[in-house]
Amino acid sequence: MNYQQTIQYLYTQLPMFTRDGVSAFKKDLTNTLELCKRLGNPQYQFKSVHIAGTNGKGSTSHMLAAILQTAGYKTGLYTSPHLKDFRERIRVNGQMISEQTVVDFVAGCRDDFDEINPSFFEMTVALAFDVFAKEKVDIAIIEVGLGGRLDSTNVITPLLSVITNIGWDHMNMLGNTLQLIASEKAGIIKPGIHVIIGELQPEIAQIFTDKAKQEGSRIEFASEDWTTEEKSVAKSQKSNIGVDELLTAHIKSKDSLPKTYDIKLDLTGSYQLKNVLTVLSAVNVLRAQGFVITDDHIVTALQQVKTLTGLHGRWEILNIQPLTICDTGHNPDGIQEVVKNIAAVNYHHLHFVIGMVNDKDITKVLAMLPTDATYYFCKPDIPRGLDAETLKQQARDFGLHGAVYSSVTAALQSARERAKDNDLVFVGGSTFVVAEVV
Repeated sequence: MNYQQTIQYLYTQLPMFTRDGVSAFKKDLTNTLELCKRLGNPQYQFKSVHIAGTNGKGSTSHMLAAILQTAGYKTGLYTSPHLKDFRERIRVNGQMISEQTVVDFVAGCRDDFDEINPSFFEMTVALAFDVFAKEKVDIAIIEVGLGGRLDSTNVITPLLSVITNIGWDHMNMLGNTLQLIASEKAGIIKPGIHVIIGELQPEIAQIFTDKAKQEGSRIEFASEDWTTEEKSVAKSQKSNIGVDELLTAHIKSKDSLPKTYDIKLDLTGSYQLKNVLTVLSAVNVLRAQGFVITDDHIVTALQQVKTLTGLHGRWEILNIQPLTICDTGHNPDGIQEVVKNIAAVNYHHLHFVIGMVNDKDITKVLAMLPTDATYYFCKPDIPRGLDAETLKQQARDFGLHGAVYSSVTAALQSARERAKDNDLVFVGGSTFVVAEVV
């Protein structure tokens, strides 16, 4: 098979969460362990950092990878889902793996796939670990796919475990309370392995503390390690029109001998400051384990995370007139940050291009959206996509009004045509909507 045939095989032969939803989620590590065993257990052949959380784990993973790359370490990065190209999931020093690597891996494992019948995600994790072992990376940043305890990535023994935060998402698989969700994500805490929790959330902090104590692991909360004294969003020196904006902040540690950073970050959503604190705490742990990472490496890397790692879809500016921005935030906590960022933009009228998936309770999200906007309802081009007319009907109950469009592209085109120069066009509601516009 050539590359396109190989990708089509993967998408159609193996259960895929983004396409099939809960039916593709396997609460069992058996398949991943068996695949890795047949590959020579590559997961034990490289150092790693394991990153879980409801929101921010992707951005945190990319920031940490950018810093390690800048410090001169050969860095693997595994994230999901991809936006445009399957190979976005697996990178070495910011570069996607080759098409031939995917072709050769699938060709070599077809008999194993037939015997084991793995999910799409299980296969992808095995591919990533195989690549990182063969490339002899110095360290790999491994983002959890869903949950933690039973996620396919949870077969590694990392140098450090990170959990960014806990919010409402995937309740049909992880549990319908924050405590249950936290317990699933706490499943990445390993015996004797340092763990960083990004945000101290009082209602669930004890779950992590108890788990760390049980495992004999040191635990810290990044939000308690640092203070952010000021922040702003400014145009970078290389841009006169604001496309390349930088989030600036003065960050100080709470140690008796405080350490300060004046950072400029090319990921401009205000929520990224929470992620930066998590990254700084992670860097301190890695430094203590022998990694040579200077303050200059940190400052330099954070200004060019998107360039170094290929990250897209986080409060990303797509167009200037009319100002068009997309963001992958899609659960209540993510949308809360999106709404906050929209409110901080100076615009006359909001045009909101929105699509969602059909296997989640979307009422909490709809209740948070501004009622004075014009909505452009569409269905992301995946089987799990929520019918646009159904979305419109549900949105009407929350005072959200607009028209239905045949595709994400058609909705965005209409929004841009109708928007005046001083209006704001926002695209979001689902990662899969953003994937069609970046």
